[in-house]
Amino acid sequence: MLVLARIFAPESFGVFSVWLGAVLFLGVILTCRFETSLAVEADGHARPTAVLMILVTIVMLSAVAMFVVWLAAATELQALKRLPVELLVALVPSAALVAATQTLQSWAAADGRYRHLTVIRIAQATSIVLLQIAMGLTSADAVGLGIGYVAGVCVGFAVGVFHMPLKKLKARRIMSVLFGYWLRHRRFPTFALPADAVNAATAQVPVLIVAARFGAEAAGLVAMALRMLGAPMSLLAASVLDVFKRHAGQAYRERGECRAEYLYALRILLVIAAMSGLAIGFGAEPFFALAFGEVWLGAGTIALCLLPRFVVGFVASPLSYMVYIADKQHIDLIWQIALLVMTLVTLLFVDSLHSALVLYGSGYSGLYLIYLFMSYRFSLGSRQ
Repeated sequence: MLVLARIFAPESFGVFSVWLGAVLFLGVILTCRFETSLAVEADGHARPTAVLMILVTIVMLSAVAMFVVWLAAATELQALKRLPVELLVALVPSAALVAATQTLQSWAAADGRYRHLTVIRIAQATSIVLLQIAMGLTSADAVGLGIGYVAGVCVGFAVGVFHMPLKKLKARRIMSVLFGYWLRHRRFPTFALPADAVNAATAQVPVLIVAARFGAEAAGLVAMALRMLGAPMSLLAASVLDVFKRHAGQAYRERGECRAEYLYALRILLVIAAMSGLAIGFGAEPFFALAFGEVWLGAGTIALCLLPRFVVGFVASPLSYMVYIADKQHIDLIWQIALLVMTLVTLLFVDSLHSALVLYGSGYSGLYLIYLFMSYRFSLGSRQ
């Protein structure tokens, strides 16, 4: 990021972030959130078969998504006209690659193969950044960022397939197994998919609204602040989640509750959140100005506005997996809708960008505290 910020202007980051938001949102849709069911599956041959069924689902839905995007482009939808043609063409393939790679990572976490999981993530993250830097030397615009991102995800998927080879299944059995898998895990597309689709939309809405109301440069500053706060904290939270989902899921299947595993993860998250919050609170603005240049100083100020959201979210987000373990996806859907409403209200109806972001960060952290309380109650299981 230190190098990328010197190559690409805030406006390019703004356009790229709008496109990336669409890719990540579509990536959630294409999996139907079936990948979250992998930790619920028992160890053994059932899990590799489930992975294959999820990948088949992604391919089928990608074909539908390609037709929808073509139809929207043919009708000259205003939102699509703002994206460069190259990024528009790469939209669905990029989303499919993101969905497939996420499925392989979820498989590795569910199996407890953390070494493979780490290799996949490092390979993908490193490839994306290095390829974006390489593209920036010849095309320092949003298209260069997008092409570098797509190529990096391809590398991540290839590494994932190498470390997590897929199970072979006879072609004539695929459809029968697929329908059986869909039926058995129908609660995931029924409740988890809408909830996570709303969550993905909520995560991308701030950049979209800021771009529409305050311009591409302001959107680029917000996107940089979100990335610099979100990337390291999400990486740490994901590492805790990878271990928590396996051990908590196993305990819940055996004992009907996982309170001890929940509290153990909670203590770790609280310590890391406190240390990270203090460091960011005292050093955000000078860090952005020193590391990225004076043009990015505004991103440091925005980071301080959003700090409560990331500190509380860092603790609550990994533990929110309890909704899947306890089969409470419908409650998660209600919470996600409340989060989206709060985001829209605070960012659409407040005139000042600074005030809007402060209210947005405070509302986000308040709702996460409610989520934290609910997830603890779910961990009690039959002990409630």
